[in-house]
Amino acid sequence: MPASKRKRQGPLHFPVRIPFVEELGLELWHAGDGTSELRVDLDEAHLNSWEVAHGGVLMTLLDVAMAQAARTMHRDGERFGPSVVTIEMKTTFVHPAEGLLTARGKLLHRTPTLAFCEAHVVDEKGQLCAHGTGTFKYLRALGKRRVQEVRSETRPAAAAPSNTDTDPKARP
Repeated sequence: MPASKRKRQGPLHFPVRIPFVEELGLELWHAGDGTSELRVDLDEAHLNSWEVAHGGVLMTLLDVAMAQAARTMHRDGERFGPSVVTIEMKTTFVHPAEGLLTARGKLLHRTPTLAFCEAHVVDEKGQLCAHGTGTFKYLRALGKRRVQEVRSETRPAAAAPSNTDTDPKARP
């Protein structure tokens, strides 16, 4: 069987590091040809007060599955293409989610700058737990220097000194 047709027996590395995704324990099991698959085995930190998956966990699974599917269409050999950012997302919660969850994302349509995707989350029994649709914008990855520039541009300007800053008698 050709290597491209063999089923991978373990999780892949995400093409970019996302600390929040790492903290949640999401695993990427497939990404290619406009599709993706992620998994997470729920533990106590993922649960809501009813002891089922918190909606934020399900939404993150859907979001990341769709984003990974969108990125696969800009692959350059083994490397993924430009980053994507979520610009719109709709989620429908269908059934309480427990245990090992699988999210599958699919690219439905793309333009040079946008990707339109859908994803669903199922539990170990194959029960549909959540469905989502989203629109993603393709962006070139920002280098560390550019990220620092953007951060400094978005910080509020320093306020003009007040009397308490310049007059020692005015300090409390």
